[in-house]
Amino acid sequence: MQFKAPKNNERYFWTGHALGKMQYYGLTAQRILRVINHPARAEAGVAENTAAVMQPASVNKKTGKWRMEIWAMYQLKDGQYKIISVWRYPGKSPERNAIPAEILDEVKDLL
Repeated sequence: MQFKAPKNNERYFWTGHALGKMQYYGLTAQRILRVINHPARAEAGVAENTAAVMQPASVNKKTGKWRMEIWAMYQLKDGQYKIISVWRYPGKSPERNAIPAEILDEVKDLL
C-alpha cells in the first residue's frame, strides 16, 4: 500500500522520502505540521539551507521529561516548506547548534 501525500496545499511540499518515513514511524501529516509550526527546539539541519525542528512525543506531567522526540527537517524556499525528512528519536537528543529565536521570528513573519 502506497502512503499518499496530504491534500494539496501550496504552502507545503512533501518529498517521497518524508512520506515513506511518516509511514515507517506511524506519523500523520497533521502531527508533522504541528511540529513545524510549534517546535520545542529548532536547530540548523544537517543538509545545506535546512532547519530541523523537534517536539516531544508526550511529556510526563509530574517530571516534565519525555521518552521520545519527533523531528522534522525542512527547507524554506519562496514561502513554501519543503519537508525533506521526519523521524522519531528515542530519549532526549543532545542539543547542537540552535537557531536563534530572532531568526525564527523573522521567518514566521515572512509567511
